[in-house]
Amino acid sequence: MTSPQLIIFDWDGTLMDSIARIVSSMQATASFLKLKVPSDNAVKDIIGLSLEPAIEQLFGTLPAAQHQLFLERYRDEYIELNTTPTPLFRDALVTIEKLRTEQHYLAVATGKARRGLDRVWAELEIADLFHGSRCADETKGKPDPEMLYQLMSELDFSPQQTLMVGDSVHDMRMAKAAGVKAIGVTFGVHNEPLLRQAGADHVIRQLHQLPDLIKGLLCRKEISY
Repeated sequence: MTSPQLIIFDWDGTLMDSIARIVSSMQATASFLKLKVPSDNAVKDIIGLSLEPAIEQLFGTLPAAQHQLFLERYRDEYIELNTTPTPLFRDALVTIEKLRTEQHYLAVATGKARRGLDRVWAELEIADLFHGSRCADETKGKPDPEMLYQLMSELDFSPQQTLMVGDSVHDMRMAKAAGVKAIGVTFGVHNEPLLRQAGADHVIRQLHQLPDLIKGLLCRKEISY
């Protein structure tokens, strides 16, 4: 049996295939408000950030009333109006269950608001698979490391016993700022060169590779027992 580790996952683009829905919802909201519609790549670059800094990065500082309307319309677009499917990645559930059987602790650090993550977990009936979570409206957003600090403190793991798994440069920068091992996945918003440039220690192309990678890191003592 491997030594228990705390494995913290990003959500969108890492466990859930929601990138296309986020992109199209953001573009539809911009069109509705008669703002310049951002490109697909521009929207992908903000995935992982909380919504307010994401809006500012894409559109600059909006007047207060327009900013509030953007927040409301985007939530309507994503939750009700946009019908783009958002399934878990095909090997996400089996990977999570395997890590649980190996006695690892699992958590989520996401740019979603708490209401959004709880809604998805309720729909998928998977909340009990995770030992903890932090959302963007509960603490400082990525790439600030506060989400990771809070989860490590709550679940009683050190940075040397913790891994962050994510698909964006924001995840990798957050991990490095917190002093935890950063593992990038290449099927989300950013490719391997960008992930490594942002501090990824390891990069995988499929989630099912993660348990074996963790076993290898433990054998090489790259993470603590």
